[in-house]
Amino acid sequence: MPVYDYECGQCAHKFEQRRSFSEGANAACPKCSSEAKRVFAPVPIVFKGSGFYVTDYPKQKTPVEAKSDCQKSSCASGSTCACDGSACKK
Repeated sequence: MPVYDYECGQCAHKFEQRRSFSEGANAACPKCSSEAKRVFAPVPIVFKGSGFYVTDYPKQKTPVEAKSDCQKSSCASGSTCACDGSACKK
């Protein structure tokens, strides 16, 4: 049986009570015996895994793909290439 949070409308007393699914949503306050209503709280959601959408995580390039994207034509002569660290030759 699940445990629910309740709050009394008269004395504002907060309490937990174990109730069956078939029972009603309202309960009696243990302090003043007036009607208490169920309190709903947000449930934290934690997504774990390799991503739930394609756009969540970019695809990692393999070292071969990274070297093929190198633009050696944009290097200035005598400087170091940003792609692979080698000397630029123009």
